Amino acid sequence: MSNPAGAFQINVRAAIARARVRIKGTLHDPVWLIAETIIPIFSIGGYVLLYRALGAPASYTGFVIIGGAMIAFWMNMLWHMAAQFYWEKEVGNLEMYLVAPISRMAILLGMALGSAITMGLRVFGILLFGTILFGVSLSIGDPIALLLIFTLTLASLYSLGILFSSLYLLWGREAWKMNELMQEPIYFLSGFYFQVRGNVVVPLAMQFAAALIPMTFGLEGMRRILVFGEGLQSVAFDIVALAVFSVVLFFLARMMLSYMENLAKKEGRLTLRWQ
Repeated sequence: MSNPAGAFQINVRAAIARARVRIKGTLHDPVWLIAETIIPIFSIGGYVLLYRALGAPASYTGFVIIGGAMIAFWMNMLWHMAAQFYWEKEVGNLEMYLVAPISRMAILLGMALGSAITMGLRVFGILLFGTILFGVSLSIGDPIALLLIFTLTLASLYSLGILFSSLYLLWGREAWKMNELMQEPIYFLSGFYFQVRGNVVVPLAMQFAAALIPMTFGLEGMRRILVFGEGLQSVAFDIVALAVFSVVLFFLARMMLSYMENLAKKEGRLTLRWQ
């Protein structure tokens, strides 16, 4: 499209349209939304009871609730972002995306926006139920810092999801295996249920590996603000790290999506099902 303003407008409209589909699809079945909010409470409760039985500090309960809530975004990134184009190919929608006069980035950004809104409802519900059931007191030390940390965490996660989606265009059915392979190691390395950075029992090699995952910095920053009531200065390092992750992963995702799409077209593996 020769008109830059027109191209920008149509891509924005495509992103909004794709976001609306995801939002309506999730809210169409409120029972499923309620189930996704309540079921994670059981695993969170298991860790809470374990920490209390071991006599761990009360802050660990807050760590577990925040980590358990943020799992929703990680799972959404893996299954509803990274593998989305693979599933679209399987149902025959990918061809329409490829011939439409829009950027594939616009489609993925729309998915990310819609997912962020629907997952936000689930996270809010988990935090609400978790704090009420287990008597945890979360205090927002600095609302601006919390909003900044949360936004940058989502930006880096969904940029990573777009990067993975480009790889899954070529890998095909391997996307499902890769998602299952990454779930548990990321839970462990990122410290969804415990603190990684500054924890004397966590090996240095594991802390280094955790530093390669943006979720680690997001969890650390949010815990410092919500559990310890700290402010912007104490999470400055996490904010800088997440900002770097967001920018680098976004540009890598854009480059890889274009490269993998062209490569997959040459190899004829974009529109063939069951690959």
